[in-house]
Amino acid sequence: DVFPRHVLVGNPLFQGVTRDGRIATLGRGGSDTSAVAIAAALGGGCEIYTDVDGVYTCDPNICEGARRIDRISYDEMLELASLGAKVLQTRSVEFGKKYNVPILVKSTFTDDGGTLTTTEDEAMEKEVISGITYDRNEARITLLGLQDRPGIAATVFSALADENINVDMIIQNSSSDGMSADLSFTVGKADYDRSIEILRKKASELGARDVVGDTSIAKLSIVGVGMRSHAGVAARMFEALSKVGIYIIMISTSEIKISCAIDQKYLELGVRVLH
Repeated sequence: DVFPRHVLVGNPLFQGVTRDGRIATLGRGGSDTSAVAIAAALGGGCEIYTDVDGVYTCDPNICEGARRIDRISYDEMLELASLGAKVLQTRSVEFGKKYNVPILVKSTFTDDGGTLTTTEDEAMEKEVISGITYDRNEARITLLGLQDRPGIAATVFSALADENINVDMIIQNSSSDGMSADLSFTVGKADYDRSIEILRKKASELGARDVVGDTSIAKLSIVGVGMRSHAGVAARMFEALSKVGIYIIMISTSEIKISCAIDQKYLELGVRVLH
């Protein structure tokens, strides 16, 4: 009923050939991307079979009350995938949204369950929060006492971009006299040591007093299209975390997600409390 045509792609299909004949590897989750791309070309839907029976409201290994989601929007699935959920590869969801390919995630081992990623509808907006996810692969870097002048942030992040280092959450605090600022941001743990080395070499050019870091943080996020039309979601999230003594280090938001950097040792407690 969902798909006019089915596409079956085996796990090994994660390579392609460029126009000039070179073999290219699509990377982790490339078979998901291949399946959705072929489905888009054939004008059909895509079923992806994996070791779980769908997308859950949070990690069932952490929260016993986690529930399987029957339908989820492309935007919500993109946010969940980029924020740490491992069910679908981010690029495959981007393809699905761009070419309007419905993606059904099911278990290889059972016919039950399944989550359909599809276009947003009114029923989805009734659920304020669709899912809670997390990422342990986060590290924080802070540049202390930066010169507070136009272009300083561009210099910092250009130096990291030149080395293909992705930056996530960003906070800048200016001093009361407007002469200096502290700039904090997060990177993946795999890029932490390299980032610190790059920025310490540029510290004098940036006018930074010091470059410090912390690898003991994690990112905790809530996602839901219902946030667009419901006020007070952030306040409820922050209040729930504060009641169990979880301090919020950094905050990042979009229309349909709120992410907090917290101490990694409180991550599982934070997931359960928010759920």
